[in-house]
Amino acid sequence: MAGDPLQSFTEHLQTALENTTFAKLSLGAYRGPTAGLRGIMIREVEIRGERRLNFAWRYADHETSQHYSLAEGTDRVRELLGAEFAGGHLFTTERDWHLEIDGAQRARISSGRPSVPVRPSTRHDRSKPRPMDRRSTWLHALGVMNERGEVRERMGDKWRQINRFTENIAALFDASELAGRESLSIVDMGCGKGYLTFAAYDYFANVRGLDVAVLGVEVRSGLVEFCNDVARECGFTGLRFQAGMIGDLDMPAADILIALHACDTATDEAIFRGITANASLIICAPCCHKELRPQMHAPEVLRPLLRHGIMMDREAEMVTDGLRALLLERSGYSTRVFEFIATEHTPKNNMVVGIRHQRPVDVDAARRQIASMKQFFGIEHQRLEELLEEHMRHEI
Repeated sequence: MAGDPLQSFTEHLQTALENTTFAKLSLGAYRGPTAGLRGIMIREVEIRGERRLNFAWRYADHETSQHYSLAEGTDRVRELLGAEFAGGHLFTTERDWHLEIDGAQRARISSGRPSVPVRPSTRHDRSKPRPMDRRSTWLHALGVMNERGEVRERMGDKWRQINRFTENIAALFDASELAGRESLSIVDMGCGKGYLTFAAYDYFANVRGLDVAVLGVEVRSGLVEFCNDVARECGFTGLRFQAGMIGDLDMPAADILIALHACDTATDEAIFRGITANASLIICAPCCHKELRPQMHAPEVLRPLLRHGIMMDREAEMVTDGLRALLLERSGYSTRVFEFIATEHTPKNNMVVGIRHQRPVDVDAARRQIASMKQFFGIEHQRLEELLEEHMRHEI
């Protein structure tokens, strides 16, 4: 029927496929009869010169896939939504579309800015992220694996984090303007013992076969020396570590800027360095959020919800990362904020991502939006905004 959200959703899918703006499609909120099925991820692939849709059926412990023609795939999506899946998320390079179907089969469609502004590669044989090789020397040297290639006691969460990070950075790379590049530069701010720094280098150099240069920056000189020794032992000639503070670094050119678990405003310093270095990808997993909490007051309409300290703490975290995303967007990035890894593995689980684009940005409108949010919560200053404003004054 006219105005049917499900029909509208599938029409948006058809249009995206016709206009080659389709990025990917996920089906979730499964309510069918198959035990263990969590969802379906759909992407476009090219097989022997023909465009097809790959359906990856994701179960709790494995994954299966099936290919359809574009028309067959669209029909299959229409069949599954409402019957077995109550949610669909269509990603296009122009717009994201989200479909929700409730228990009474009432459907609602909503849209938002594109999370994937660059069309991913459709190569069927593109490298797929896989668990890191348990025999890798660096995993043993950093204490993740024992001599038999088994995950050490109490390192299970770290092993899951390493592999989840690899999946994320691979997908973000493919969705960015960096896709197809043969060389790559990465800076990891506040890298600590270097678990994820080594993972990034190992993946791009040894799985993707790129000419990659990775710099890990860490304030503790003992860890820097240790990580450089491990890199040499592994023969990772493009990986080096340097002692220093994020704000003091003589920033080299960087295609990807990483800052995972940098404390409080150190995350803002890292994002700022990435923006001013024109990094194509900025990937952060913020740690503590201390700057805004003392400034914030609960707006009248939210006081019944935020009168408890723990709720205000969580609101401060949301506002902090929300402002960071808005400031990235003002600086020419599309943004995503999502769960990096489940909270049972680490409480530091939100990831803020900026993907540089070339579209015009209404800077004045962005400023007004940021100012409105700050006024709403009584915020007087925010570190990333101050750094960007100071940088702009010097540029004039």
